[in-house]
Amino acid sequence: MLTDIQCRKAKPRDKAYKLSDAHGLYLYVLPTGTRSWRLKYRFGGKEHRLTFGPYPEVSLIKARELREDVRKQLREGIDPKVDKKKKAAIAALNNGNSFEAIALEWHAQQEKIRAPRYAGQILDRLKADVFPALGPIPIREITPPLVLMTIRAIEARGSIEMAHRVRQHMSAIFLYAIGLGWTDTNPAMVIQPVLVKRIKTRRPAVLTIEQASKIITRTEGLERPYWATLLASRLLALTAARPGVLRLAEPKEFEDLDGKDPVWRIPAEKMKLTREQKKDITLEFVIPLSCQAVSVVKAALQLSGGKKWLFPGVRGNAAPITDSTLSKLYRLAGFSGVHVPHGWRSTFSTLMNQRAALENRIGDREVIDLMLAHMQEGVEPIYNRYAYMPRRRELAQEWADMLMDGIPSVADLLKS
Repeated sequence: MLTDIQCRKAKPRDKAYKLSDAHGLYLYVLPTGTRSWRLKYRFGGKEHRLTFGPYPEVSLIKARELREDVRKQLREGIDPKVDKKKKAAIAALNNGNSFEAIALEWHAQQEKIRAPRYAGQILDRLKADVFPALGPIPIREITPPLVLMTIRAIEARGSIEMAHRVRQHMSAIFLYAIGLGWTDTNPAMVIQPVLVKRIKTRRPAVLTIEQASKIITRTEGLERPYWATLLASRLLALTAARPGVLRLAEPKEFEDLDGKDPVWRIPAEKMKLTREQKKDITLEFVIPLSCQAVSVVKAALQLSGGKKWLFPGVRGNAAPITDSTLSKLYRLAGFSGVHVPHGWRSTFSTLMNQRAALENRIGDREVIDLMLAHMQEGVEPIYNRYAYMPRRRELAQEWADMLMDGIPSVADLLKS
């Protein structure tokens, strides 16, 4: 049997040679001086060889341990060379099929059928809440307890709705992996019954004109808010548009600001529509602007310097204000659980419908619905949005006059 000293002192010769140990193990020395451990064995009546690795990286003791592992496999009727190839193939498969790799492949397909903004939200959720814990793990090795641990972490911070959404994304990824043959189970589906149940509640919103005016007064009275935040908040209240649409408003969408029919023309691709509907330019949405809203837009156009976004983020014009900008403003003003940015839609609908009922203006209910861009079935509503434009403009001005009564003008607001 070899000794470690013999292995260390093995010098290169003109031709390769072997230094034998025992049971087929030998050190193979090349003319270049490279030394490696090899094993000769017989399986199925044929002679085979395995390479264990270079010496001294693989020590004499380690080489003997590997030899004994091979001998054990032979006793069990396993061809070590085939088993080695199988393990290498599994390792290569797993390296290319981690949960993160499969998830990104799935997401690339989703990007083709989802709205860009929603596809981005899905990826952000996976990066924030799933990849750090499960990303590197081969998808086949992920179990229900591992998925549950990931979802429980989201629940622990109080984000119950988000926990359910992330679980749904993960379930879709596992189904995709099953279809490709990378795994056989969907652990994200298994854990669904044990998640904290969702409690569906309406978004908080004030429902009197006095409370609505108080929202504006207090948020605009905070110490030195960013100008884009102030103007975005005021325009949101005046138009009752969806916050996501307002955040992405671009100067080119505003027309006839110095004329008698100023409007905000929102492209279909930005509206809350299906992907196919977003491609239909006839589904663009036009919001008639009150004179107060026009003042806000003009001020924002001047301050944004004609860049891409009407309400750029604090770091410049490369990106608009974030999804959380206005929510944070309302929280700082003390309106947590009382009113959220999306709440202006409920406030507008409630107060204007109440006013219509008191004055017996029955036809206004449908017009108010159209002003909120609530989608209705059929072709007629598309044309109604334009047919009712004069009345929509009257209601927009009525709302603005009622809401902004006693509120400082935009010019005074920006001076303070």
